[in-house]
Amino acid sequence: MSTLTYAVHDSMTMLRRNLKHAIRYPSVGLGSAMMPILMLLLFVYAFGDSIGAGMGGGRDAYLEYLTPGIIIMGVAAGSMSTSIAVCSDMTEGIINRFRTMNITRSSFMTGHVIGSVVQTMVCMVPVVGVALAVGFRSGATPLEWLAAAGLLAAIAFAVTWLSVALGLISKTVESASNKPLLIQFLPFLGSAFVPAGSMSPGLRWFAENQPFTPMTETLRGLLSGSAIGNNGWISLAWCAGITVVGYVWSRSLFNSTTKR
Repeated sequence: MSTLTYAVHDSMTMLRRNLKHAIRYPSVGLGSAMMPILMLLLFVYAFGDSIGAGMGGGRDAYLEYLTPGIIIMGVAAGSMSTSIAVCSDMTEGIINRFRTMNITRSSFMTGHVIGSVVQTMVCMVPVVGVALAVGFRSGATPLEWLAAAGLLAAIAFAVTWLSVALGLISKTVESASNKPLLIQFLPFLGSAFVPAGSMSPGLRWFAENQPFTPMTETLRGLLSGSAIGNNGWISLAWCAGITVVGYVWSRSLFNSTTKR
């Protein structure tokens, strides 16, 4: 077999390992789904009337606005489990066992990333289901739904590579669970909950120029069936950039760690 074939085979083996862990410990995935669901219900039923009125609509209008932002936040929150899992493997000695085996070095990280993307996408299904149950209605075509799923997968892939690096630099599982908090917090400082134009000048500039705002606006346009403008290309560019940074950083950290 070629080098690429070996790499793919080893990565699939690591993927199966991580998916088995996810099935064995469903509480991790359940937690990734519950947080965005609770945030959705909280903001819609506790603040939906007042915020919706301020935006020129009511609770139903705010639900239509909020749901894409909640989904994006859920995808970002899914990165925490990856950081914890990577740190756990690095600190509990399993990586030393892998080092003695004839496997592709990068397959360890690739398995974690792909497994996390699969788990995150599955966890977003109940989030969308709850949104539909409480009144969210989408004007998207099947093709736009497919594009929305592709966008979410691209975002999950990008932030997961970054989370792998954060897991590799963490000395303990506790610190690994804290480092991705910035990734999870960024959607709050974008247009996920309120329009960026309603913010103060400094915060508005930050919201308009951070990655999660165009991602949220792209998903919002796709789910509503409206135009997305340049946000789609900007979102993909951010995803590509974050992926490259996360991959290069992770590979450098992993190689330097396993050479010790």
